[in-house]
Amino acid sequence: MTGDGRIRDFLWSLEPEGDPLCERIYADAAERGIPVVRRETGAFLKVLAAMERPGAILEIGTAVGYSAILMAHAAPADCRITTVEKDEARAAEARQNIALAGLEERITVICAEADEVLKGLADASCDLVFMDAAKGQYGKWLPDVCRILKPGGVLAADNVLQDRTVLESRFAVERRDRTIHARMREFLWELKHRGDLQAAVLTVGDGVAVAVKTGD
Repeated sequence: MTGDGRIRDFLWSLEPEGDPLCERIYADAAERGIPVVRRETGAFLKVLAAMERPGAILEIGTAVGYSAILMAHAAPADCRITTVEKDEARAAEARQNIALAGLEERITVICAEADEVLKGLADASCDLVFMDAAKGQYGKWLPDVCRILKPGGVLAADNVLQDRTVLESRFAVERRDRTIHARMREFLWELKHRGDLQAAVLTVGDGVAVAVKTGD
């Protein structure tokens, strides 16, 4: 929508000049069609990392390392980030970008399926989890994410509005997209109705769902 575009452009105009490496990674990803977080979502992630002051972050969906680097810049210096990417080429590129940023000691890239990594993580071992991978798997990952979050820990999940298609009836979306449409709606319902989470869905970027583990 035109109004949304005007708001986005205005908010982007307020952003201070970013880290040159991050700007290069963002521009290169956009040129090659590699999905990374939108600028306004990146700004939100930085605020979240600064506010939560996490000691341990798990990111599901590394792409080329852009969002992991953003979070590392905003989080405390002793914060450690584990980011999971199943695509070997992208994982390798992410490692290169992280090395260029001088963050190899703080960010670890694991090339594997998210399910495998999640199953191997200890209970209450993460302060912040950021999901930005296969959107149809968010609901599948949610129980393990809740298990590994510390009480007071935060989950953020990107692209939950699916370019607004999540608002539509299943019959209004392309047949090939109906499964992910249904799964995203189910994920959002579960997120809002779990007894151990306090959640909100924000219209930042393509929609970010944010939840705090209450420990109930």
